[in-house]
Amino acid sequence: MGSPDGSLSSTAGEAPSDAALRLEALLGQHSVLAADMMRGRIRNDEDFGQAATAAISRNTDDLTGVVGSMFGERAATAFGPLWGAHVTELFNYSRGVATNDTAVRDDARARLVEFENRLADFFASASQGRLSADAARAAVKAHVDHLLQQADVYATRDYPRSDAVYRESYAHTFGMGHALAAALLPPDQSASLSQPSWRLRSELDRLLGEHVALAVGALRAGAVNSPDFTAAADSLNGNTSDLSAAMGTLFGAAAAQQFMSLWADHVDQLVGYTAGVAGNDQGRRDMAQGKLREFETRLAAFLDTATGSKVHSADLARAFLAHDEMLTRQVDAFAGREYRQAHELAYDTYQGMFGLARQLSDAFGETVAARLPRGGAETGGGGMAGASGTR
Repeated sequence: MGSPDGSLSSTAGEAPSDAALRLEALLGQHSVLAADMMRGRIRNDEDFGQAATAAISRNTDDLTGVVGSMFGERAATAFGPLWGAHVTELFNYSRGVATNDTAVRDDARARLVEFENRLADFFASASQGRLSADAARAAVKAHVDHLLQQADVYATRDYPRSDAVYRESYAHTFGMGHALAAALLPPDQSASLSQPSWRLRSELDRLLGEHVALAVGALRAGAVNSPDFTAAADSLNGNTSDLSAAMGTLFGAAAAQQFMSLWADHVDQLVGYTAGVAGNDQGRRDMAQGKLREFETRLAAFLDTATGSKVHSADLARAFLAHDEMLTRQVDAFAGREYRQAHELAYDTYQGMFGLARQLSDAFGETVAARLPRGGAETGGGGMAGASGTR
């Protein structure tokens, strides 16, 4: 977002509005990385859990960097250890769940409450009175509650419910980034966050980022015939519906239906590739890859037409090709138990979607963007919305 290609890497002189987009995207990514790490521990996937922890550390470093770019080095120095400590206790909580050790779980829960309060106080102080301590505590508590709840339910093998909370967690934490940026930035800088063009890009960031997170989870589950595959695939289909609804808001019902058909076929071919990996069927993998190339061209042409050629199909086709290749490569790495490589590829795939969101939002323009309904923190879908779940 701060870089020329729209990725999450920061650059000198970055606009506050771009930094705000990075903040919400990295917080959303944190929620899925933390949930994945906790689930790996619950499954007793030691190697996977270690690689997931490394990915969370990378995300923590990136988050600390954006806090520093927005609010100064002193803020980053205070934020980094607090955020890292809360990640450690999420790990400990999942360890207690995995081993059915109530004492470990309860100790982690108590420490998380402590870190919640300290993080909330940090945010409230950084806002210079624009964010109340109560609102900050409600937001951080909701974030942690989501992660603990999805872990608890995952351990009972109620995968549909766990995945529903997983999606709630992502939406809330992504929205929390928006709300924090709006409150922490000075009013003259935060005003741009209410502009239609910024809101459109933010919403595309959220939906496309979630697509990557859910696709990675579903494809990995399919590659190893995991019992949570059906629930993961259903969640991915839910994101497809949400993306299609956004297209309908922008371009009408007929365009939404056409987009849904194309995007669902894209998802089906990714799943088909994964089935080929699971069955060691090179022919099925090759067939899926061939159909993905067809999809990339067809969807690029559709969006070229929808935007009046404001974004060219050749550029879009290249972006979709890069996206699909990274997803299939991370499946190959995961199936080969190269977990660190799989996490690095997934991390980069998530970041790459924000370049695509920037291309699309620029092409859609402010006239179309003005039709996008307000969401996230303003409507209770994220940010400072009340907590769901208890502990």
